[in-house]
Amino acid sequence: MPPRWVPVVQLARLQISHLRCIENADLALHGGINLITGDNGAGKTSVIEALHVLSHGRSFRGRVRDGLIQHGASVVRIIADWRDANASEHRAGLEHDGKQWQARVDGESAKTLAELASPIAMVCFEPGSHALLTGPAENRRRFVDWGLFHVEPDFLDCWRRYSRALRQRNALLKANADDSLFASWEYEMQLCGEQINVMRGSYLHRWQQALVTSTMAFLPELAAATVSFLPGWKADVALADALRLHRVRDRVLGFTGVGPHRADWRISFGRLSAREGLSRGQTKLSALACVLAQAREFASVRGHWPIVCLDDLASELDQTHQQRVVDQVVASAAQVVITATEPIPVLAALDVTRFHVEQGEVTALL
Repeated sequence: MPPRWVPVVQLARLQISHLRCIENADLALHGGINLITGDNGAGKTSVIEALHVLSHGRSFRGRVRDGLIQHGASVVRIIADWRDANASEHRAGLEHDGKQWQARVDGESAKTLAELASPIAMVCFEPGSHALLTGPAENRRRFVDWGLFHVEPDFLDCWRRYSRALRQRNALLKANADDSLFASWEYEMQLCGEQINVMRGSYLHRWQQALVTSTMAFLPELAAATVSFLPGWKADVALADALRLHRVRDRVLGFTGVGPHRADWRISFGRLSAREGLSRGQTKLSALACVLAQAREFASVRGHWPIVCLDDLASELDQTHQQRVVDQVVASAAQVVITATEPIPVLAALDVTRFHVEQGEVTALL
């Protein structure tokens, strides 16, 4: 099924109203590198956060009620204008009042946040990105599912069907319902869950090829990366059988303990033993490699990189690794948004569109 909305090739304009310390901002973005400078707390990250909300339907800083809406304002508003591969212009916008959201794409109401996020593909490396590797499995599932959402047309419908069946099974568990009532929902969970499992496994296999390229650029001392996929139940057992075998335990717990909603993946390196852990710096670089590998895998299917956002780049990476990142994104021809407290030396020789943020006000620099 083709996407309903025309995908972004280049964002042309981003308007933000009442998002954290930003009252109103209007950025005319360049197709190459866009650098946003400003002091800590000035609002640089909020610009990237606005893009993340549009492209993921959520903030990487937490929930809407965790301070996303500017104090004293009633609603946050984000609007993006973009051009597609044929240079046709499009617009998407989102409003959220803390309880409900409204979204429109090309003048039509978006019924779900997935419809809003569909055309705006964006990957982000920010100070919290290390949680991709060190945080809960939910972070890693969400990472893979974002990739599938943009490159596998059947994934979203399959995941919705599985999620509905999972909710119904959990309700039966909590109600201590008769075993005869579980069969139809467990059959649906198997039908959709095993498809999800195949899609995730296939995606991770492809993504690993891109990850090898990224990790060798940032962590050559560790050798090539290998990805291990944990589907959420024993691989040699059908999902329906696993659900039936775990039903007694699940009744006690009150929720379903096996299935693709419990899946995970892990990265290992050829020169890092199982007993050794990554250092803080290596974890950060591994997370960066994961993000850029996902962008590379996206491009292999869609023909162009997603928007790449790099928050507080100079504080997160030394100049050598900054240069390696810049070399990769410049070679990709991706549209890039970078934030920093001051101009970044590795960008000095490049054509960069510059903005400065001070006390929530964004100004374009000549």
